[in-house]
Amino acid sequence: MNTVMSWEEWAAHDATALAERLQQREVTAAELAAQAAAAVAKVNPALNAVVELFDDAITNPATDGTQLDSGFNGVPFLMKDLGPGVKGRLQEQGSLFMQGNRPAEDGFLTQKIRAAGLNIIGRSATPEFGVCGSAENPAVYVAHNPWNPEYTTFGSSAGACASVAAGVLPLAHATDGGGSIRIPAGSHGLIGLKSTRGVFSIAPALSDITGYVSTQGCVSRSVRDTANFIDRCRGGAPGEFMPYWHSSEPYATLINRDPQPLRIAVSHEWGNYSADPHFVSELERTVTLLQELGHQVEWVTPDIDFETAFAAQTTCYISNFAQFIQRLLEKKGLTAPPEDKVEPINIRIWQKGLNMSYSERWQMQDVFNSVSRKLGEFYQQWDMVLTPTFAKPTPLMGEKRYLTLSDNPDVLSWFYDLWEIFSYTPLASLTGTAGISVPLARQASGLPLGMHFQTRQANDGQLLQLAAQLERAMGGRFMPHTRPQVHVAR
Repeated sequence: MNTVMSWEEWAAHDATALAERLQQREVTAAELAAQAAAAVAKVNPALNAVVELFDDAITNPATDGTQLDSGFNGVPFLMKDLGPGVKGRLQEQGSLFMQGNRPAEDGFLTQKIRAAGLNIIGRSATPEFGVCGSAENPAVYVAHNPWNPEYTTFGSSAGACASVAAGVLPLAHATDGGGSIRIPAGSHGLIGLKSTRGVFSIAPALSDITGYVSTQGCVSRSVRDTANFIDRCRGGAPGEFMPYWHSSEPYATLINRDPQPLRIAVSHEWGNYSADPHFVSELERTVTLLQELGHQVEWVTPDIDFETAFAAQTTCYISNFAQFIQRLLEKKGLTAPPEDKVEPINIRIWQKGLNMSYSERWQMQDVFNSVSRKLGEFYQQWDMVLTPTFAKPTPLMGEKRYLTLSDNPDVLSWFYDLWEIFSYTPLASLTGTAGISVPLARQASGLPLGMHFQTRQANDGQLLQLAAQLERAMGGRFMPHTRPQVHVAR
C-alpha cells in the first residue's frame, strides 16, 4: 500500500503536527487515514490492538460529520470500544455478550471529537466492560504490549495505548474509572491524563454524579496533543447535574510556560501497599530531576485511611457494575448473565452487587466525601503528590490473577489483588481530582514506567505545565532514543 510519508516521518509526527500539515494542504485527511490503516495492517497481527477499521471513514474522512476545517483538521483517531457511543458503529465492549451492539446515536463526547476535527477511523481493544487490567480473552481477542509482546498491555485502555505506542497514530480515545488511562499509558511510554471530574461529559448515559468515578480522555505521545484534545473536547452536555470547570487560558498556550516552583510530596507507601524496590529507585531519580528543575520535593504521604478508601472504591465498582449488567439483562429479557457469554469474575461482581443495600451505598458516599475533604486539605499545603503510576512490574501475558477470566471465587479478594498492583491511581478517581502518568522511567524488564502526579480539582493545567516542562528537559520528546519491539518504523 502506498503511503504519503515514510514510516520514520509518520512516527515523528504528533497529532498537532499532522493537523498543521493538513491546514497547509501538504497532505489530505484521506491520505492520513489511509496511512493509519496501513499502520494497522503492519503491526496489528502482532498486537490485536485495533478491533475494527471503518472503511468509509478512511475513504471519506467527512463521513458522519467530522469537521475537516476545525482543530485537528481530519487527523485519524481511534475510539475505545467502550464509553461514548459512535452512531451505527459496533461497540461490543470486549464482550461476547455485546456482539452486534450498535449505538443509535453519537455520545456527547463523540460529537465533540468530530467537531474537533478528529476522524474516527476505528475502535480499539478493551477488556470485557473495561473491568480488569488486561485485554486477554482468547474467545474475543488478546492484546499485546508493543514494547515486548510477551507482556500484558494493562488496561482497560489497552488497544488505545498499544496503538499509539506502536506508531499506528499519535492520539486515541481512552477512559478511566480507577486508572484505565494512566496505568496502560505508564507501561507504554505515553502521556495519560485523567482529568478532574467536570471536564469531559459522559452524557447521555451517565453524569459525573451518577457515574462517580468514570471519566473520559485520551492517550498521546506529546503533551501538546493532550492539551489540544482537552481544549477542544471539554465541556458539559445540556442537563448536567453539576457545573463544568473551565480554564481561563487554553492549555495549549499554558504549557508553553514552565510552572512556578512547585511543592511536590512524594511517596510510595500507601497504607498496606508499597512499590517494587526498582520502582523506588526510579522514583528517587525522578525526585532528583524535579529538584534540578527548581521544585521542592519532600517524602510525605497524605494522611488518608487508605484501607477505608479502597473498601469504598470497591463497593462503588461492584454496585455500579452490577446495576449496569442488570440493565443489559433486562433489555435482553434475561434473568442472569449467560456463562458462555460473560467472563466469570464479571458474573460474580453482578451477583455480589445486585442486592447491595442503600445503607452500603450511603456508607460508600460518606467515605468518598470524607476522603475528598481530607485530600483537599492536603492540597492546601502541597501542589502535587508524586508516586509511580503502578506499584508492581507489568505481568507477563496469561497471569489470570488479574483477569476477569480468573477462577477466584471471592470477588473482594480478586479486587484486592488488583489494588496491590494498581495502588496509586484510584485515589484521584474516588475524589474526582486530576492525575497524569508521565513517561520518565523504565522497569527492570525494559518496559516503560510512568511517574504519576496528582493534584487538586481543576488544577489539570498545572499538571500539563509540569509534564511539558519535563518533556522539554528530556529534549522535547519522551523516550527519544528507543522504541517498542513492534513499531511501524521497524
